[in-house]
Amino acid sequence: MPAAPRTLATLAHALGAAADRGAALLAFAESVAELDRAAQVALFQYDARREALVERLGYADGRAERDDAETRLEHLPGATRAAVAQGGRFVDLADRSAEFARLLGFNSPSDGTLALRGVRAEGQLVALLALREPRRIFGARVVDRAEPAAALLDLALARFWERDARGEAVATLETVTRRVHGDYVRRLAALEAQLAAARQQPAGAAPGAAPDARDAVEAERRSAQQAEAVRRAERRAELLEQQLGAGAQQLAQAQTELARRGETLRQTERTLYLLDRVLALDAHAHDPRELVDGLLALVGDDMQAQRCSLMLRAPEPGQLYLAAARGVAPHVVEGARVRVGEGVAGRVAQSRTPVLVRDVRDAGAHPLLSDQYFTAGSFISFPLVYHGELLGVVNLTNRATRDAYVEADVERVRLLGMVIALVATHARLAERLATLLPAGAA
Repeated sequence: MPAAPRTLATLAHALGAAADRGAALLAFAESVAELDRAAQVALFQYDARREALVERLGYADGRAERDDAETRLEHLPGATRAAVAQGGRFVDLADRSAEFARLLGFNSPSDGTLALRGVRAEGQLVALLALREPRRIFGARVVDRAEPAAALLDLALARFWERDARGEAVATLETVTRRVHGDYVRRLAALEAQLAAARQQPAGAAPGAAPDARDAVEAERRSAQQAEAVRRAERRAELLEQQLGAGAQQLAQAQTELARRGETLRQTERTLYLLDRVLALDAHAHDPRELVDGLLALVGDDMQAQRCSLMLRAPEPGQLYLAAARGVAPHVVEGARVRVGEGVAGRVAQSRTPVLVRDVRDAGAHPLLSDQYFTAGSFISFPLVYHGELLGVVNLTNRATRDAYVEADVERVRLLGMVIALVATHARLAERLATLLPAGAA
């Protein structure tokens, strides 16, 4: 397998310090340039309402260039468009690379290949990353070797979109507040004026003079008009109170959304920090035991799992072995084998589908109840797959906060699992560690 670019660890630092999307793209482009100086990258902002790419951010002569773009995703082939919308990996346009490279503003090389990658934030497609490289006959392609760097760029871009969304929410909140307050002041002033007019007494006849019939009718008419004005004023005051209540509810919802987005941003920054840790560990750890313990600590600490284990593919066909564990029973030893298809880890390895159970008390006959690597509580068991090849399974349970794991936690483990699988493959961790551990019984 080709070596990972030496800039991965420094790229994580650069993306964490980037002030905007242009700086993040520059850092990614420099990482790609380490692989091939002729490769080109561009980032397109996607407008979901118009279903179009509206802005192109390119890289040339050491700086980012911003241009308008008016390209619709419907121009892409159906299968390619669906894969790009899912995000998370590059999609190769193969023989149609030259056609779509011109459409996306790439001028050279004429015989190169083009790959596209969707960038998602908050579950929605927000950008399109394009990588153009010269066509190769021998050796690994740049797009394959740049996958880890693109995953780090995804995290950085999600942080920028979260920040922009937060700023938009604050601006909307300020606009609504000013509008509601101004409307309240105007309506209150009008009501005070109408109530003051309603309290005024009608002009009567001169003292000692007997009012005639016409004066009496006029006084009665004015009294009725004033009563109607008071009734309308009271109705308007009631409507204004309802509008103020609705405005207060909007403010409360906006504050809740700001808090949620802030928490998501903190989680993203935490993930970038953890990825930086594991990349630094990969660069400096030469002992496979130290590396596997560091990888398990990465995912265990991030998910607050008091009990966790990392199982890797054993040299024997159809088996996994326990490579590292934390908080498991004393009789469970490293090197113990588990057959693929047996127990939670074995079934996850066989199906390559993650398992989430919120509470084993509600799991019925779930195989967890007889699995030696778990006890009770909420748990996640996640397969480690890299380029279609099964590398192992990571198991997490007994959350320190006592909260149950949810679907959002599975998505976080998916990202961490991708990095663990990448590092494990690059370091040949499963093969090296298996020679150091005893082959225990399943």
